Amino acid sequence: MPEKSIREMSVVERRHYSLQARVFRATLAGSLVLGLIALLIGLGLYTTALINQYTSEAFLQSKNAASILKRVVNVEPLADFVMSTYGGLSEEERAEPDDGEYCAHFGSLQDSADFQSVLGILRDFRETSDVSDIYMAMYTLEPSRLVYIADPDEDPSTTFAPGQWETVEEKESRRFLEQEWDKAEMLSDVSMTKRYGWICTAGVPVFNDEGEVIAFVLADITLNEVAKGMRLFLFQYILAMLIAVNAVGLLLSRRMRKTLVDPINDIAETAQDYVRDKRAGVKVTDHFSMLNIRTGDEIENLSLVMADMERDLSEYEENLTTAVKDQERIHTELSLAKRIQAAMLPSVFPAFPDRRDFDIYASMAPAKEVGGDFYDFYLIDEDHLAMAMADVSGKGIPAALFMVIAKALMKNHAVAGIGPKELLEKLNRQICSNNPEEMFVTVWFGILDLRSGTLTAANAGHEYPFLRQPGGAFEVIKDKHGFVLGGMDEVSYQEYTLQLQPGARLFLYTDGVPEATSASQELFGMDRMAAVLNEVCDRSPQEILSRVHSAVDLFVGSAPQFDDLTMLCLEYRGPETGKD
Repeated sequence: MPEKSIREMSVVERRHYSLQARVFRATLAGSLVLGLIALLIGLGLYTTALINQYTSEAFLQSKNAASILKRVVNVEPLADFVMSTYGGLSEEERAEPDDGEYCAHFGSLQDSADFQSVLGILRDFRETSDVSDIYMAMYTLEPSRLVYIADPDEDPSTTFAPGQWETVEEKESRRFLEQEWDKAEMLSDVSMTKRYGWICTAGVPVFNDEGEVIAFVLADITLNEVAKGMRLFLFQYILAMLIAVNAVGLLLSRRMRKTLVDPINDIAETAQDYVRDKRAGVKVTDHFSMLNIRTGDEIENLSLVMADMERDLSEYEENLTTAVKDQERIHTELSLAKRIQAAMLPSVFPAFPDRRDFDIYASMAPAKEVGGDFYDFYLIDEDHLAMAMADVSGKGIPAALFMVIAKALMKNHAVAGIGPKELLEKLNRQICSNNPEEMFVTVWFGILDLRSGTLTAANAGHEYPFLRQPGGAFEVIKDKHGFVLGGMDEVSYQEYTLQLQPGARLFLYTDGVPEATSASQELFGMDRMAAVLNEVCDRSPQEILSRVHSAVDLFVGSAPQFDDLTMLCLEYRGPETGKD
């Protein structure tokens, strides 16, 4: 059973996290938030409008009552009597306004004909309007109280006799007493009390002949009906909002399912079919083109893009299959070329098992499958050993082909008995005569006389060799460099000779060794190479090369190899060691 590449959602997860469910929940949440905001605004406007209406009604009734009282009755003596009597009492005497002794101070007023006329007028206004009560009273400060002068209310629990008072908020007293009446259009106060509940008090002042306020005609109107209206409005609004929100949510979710959810699910199911067919090896390229989504938006564009992607992927897979086959073929050919190149270089050691006068060992580690470095050594005759170390410009197949040509020509000239100087000059002319790619090669070439230990060599732009005489250390031989082979025609080269003592060792290499680079972009360098050589200077050529190669690998670490690593080491033992 094939493994799933991704975790698929369960049916419960699809229902809970589907776009349709999210849209429905988002619609509900958004509509509820907007509805609550609208509710607060509407409720505030509704409440303000009702309060203004009730306040206007109360103010109008108090204003009309004050106007009639002014024309029918002289209320100034009544107000003066009540307020002067109230002011003449001590605070201790005022402490109990419901006490009979306190009320007796104002009892004579109730027998007055003017007082009864005032009560009758106020009673008529109270009975013919929607106000809860209409009365005449006066505010005081310090303490803040409302002292009643005439109250037509007949309910013993709520009526006030002349001189009786009740405590009111200071802001209400100041609102009425400190008002500039010539600028006021309407004055009222809305408060919540334990005795009356939510109530609105509106009124107008009564002035004496000097223009002083001597009393107020006040009208109270309860706002409990407003509260009931608000509760009813709130209930109706919430009910209507819930119905509307659910209806809108259902309509939007159905619309969303048709235009978004279903097309996306179709694309997802088609993608699963596509993957299933791919795993089964079915070559079908029209999964998405058969969807026929016509939403006219990004979803339709997505289906078209997926259809194009499916066709492009099919073409890409065909091209990739071809490319992989080509790559496999190239890899096979490169592997074969690597084996051919390795076979062309001396690779069987010991190379001359029957010789005791010298020992030689060489190795090459190409940076790619095949490289451009090469080494070579062979006996020209019984007494002369030819050695070559070369580095072709570039890497890979071109360098390897150029290396094959250079190596073959070099050996042909060497076995013909030509010395290093003439050999390099002839080889340079041959390469320059047919070198359209303008490649070049650096070469160190030497011939060792095995009887005398004399080494005759020439250098065409190659690295300096290292030489260690018996009992000494490896030292760089800074020989005379000539120009690289293939760079310029008719170049002359210089020969030089080195006298090798029995026990001497010669080390040749290409630039891939000193120029090996670590991950921190540091070069291995000539000094490190010399130090490693001198650590194992008495060892065999194979051990010396192995130690240098290990040191380079340790230095480079995980950094990639950029150049071929090619080395050769010769140990000259002298002619005496060759005798039985």
